[in-house]
Amino acid sequence: QVQLVESGGGLVRPGGSLRLSCAASGTIFSIDTMGWYRQAPGKQRELVAGITSGGSTNYADCVQGRFTISRDNAKNTVNLQMNNLKPEDTAVYYCKVNYYSLRGDYWGQGTQVTVSS
Repeated sequence: QVQLVESGGGLVRPGGSLRLSCAASGTIFSIDTMGWYRQAPGKQRELVAGITSGGSTNYADCVQGRFTISRDNAKNTVNLQMNNLKPEDTAVYYCKVNYYSLRGDYWGQGTQVTVSS
């Protein structure tokens, strides 16, 4: 079965950087879109950034210019480089993967990002 393993969260001071990674495994099917979402306490889960198999990207307005999403199709991984982090970026971050030949969304277990001085 599909498995998504995330890593890279942690505690960082405002203005600092973190890099999140997510590795997908467990199926032979090719991946269509990959993305990162986040959910802060008391708020709905929201899209942070997405990337297609062709490399097209989209970002939430609030992270544009600070975050960069990338993927390695050969390794089935997606990364999120987060720079100039702000306290309002504090949330649990989840990766999501959609496959060409599988229905539904596949989610990672989530990784905590805390931005605090």
